[in-house]
Amino acid sequence: MNRTHNRNDRRRFLKLAAGLAAIGLLRPAKTFAQREAQITRVIASSGQRLPVIGMGTSRTFDVTPDPAAMANLGEVLQAFFQQGGTVIDSSPMYGNSEQVLGDLLRRIPPPANLFAATKVWTDGEESGIEQMEHSRQLWGVDGFELIQIHNLRDWQVHYETLMAMKSEGKIRYVGITTSHGRDHDELQSVLKSHPFDFVQFSYNVGNRDAERELLPLAADRGIAVIVNRPFARGSLFQKTKGHPLPDWAADFDCGSWGQFFLKYVVSHPAVSCAIPATSKVHHMVDNMGAGFGRLPDQTERRRMESYFASL
Repeated sequence: MNRTHNRNDRRRFLKLAAGLAAIGLLRPAKTFAQREAQITRVIASSGQRLPVIGMGTSRTFDVTPDPAAMANLGEVLQAFFQQGGTVIDSSPMYGNSEQVLGDLLRRIPPPANLFAATKVWTDGEESGIEQMEHSRQLWGVDGFELIQIHNLRDWQVHYETLMAMKSEGKIRYVGITTSHGRDHDELQSVLKSHPFDFVQFSYNVGNRDAERELLPLAADRGIAVIVNRPFARGSLFQKTKGHPLPDWAADFDCGSWGQFFLKYVVSHPAVSCAIPATSKVHHMVDNMGAGFGRLPDQTERRRMESYFASL
């Protein structure tokens, strides 16, 4: 693609974004500055605080980077930042996601406290090092706050590399992930024997398997937890379709089913951050709303579980 074409694409992107902003499509109902305090959690290994709602990029940012798609995702990213978002999670596994995200971060300046998190997903030491550097270049960042070993792939090799990078100040945190329940036993064994800063796995009101072992283990060992698939890839909404949000959800500042699901996840005391993914601005604004107001207490969590199970 030549430079003239790049400039034309950028002009179209900025023109469309400016037009949408002018008619209010980029302006959330309530800006971050106008809201009550954002809910955050402490990373045990450092004391740093993170907002409980971040942003995932699986599927949603894996698009062909044409002007229309980039304009749309640019609005999503801008809404995320406007609502106080800082944690962005991606992976080389997610197709074009890192490239698209990096292009957008060059056009839409991120906050100074951007928490850039990616993964290593390959075999072998050299391949891992090359992949992580390629991700850094795609994002256009000086370095990552967090790099995670994706789905435990060749984890022994990558663990040594990441710990060396951490000791050299190239990254701040080392993590490991899974999104498959069948890997939970191996993941528990790894977490018991190695001092990871972060772990990422699936957890939601419809899939509470992590409550049995993983969440208590993370809490006991002081490991920050990032939750993926908080909506179970949309299947939770299929179950609640046509059902009203219970009136008592307003008691913990919940105004939608999306916030219901997210507030359930991040109200678990061992959870640090949930990373829902979306390609729609109004969904992003709604998701971020779950990170404000009050979270449900243990009694309310049990009520949420019962209500969801009854649908």
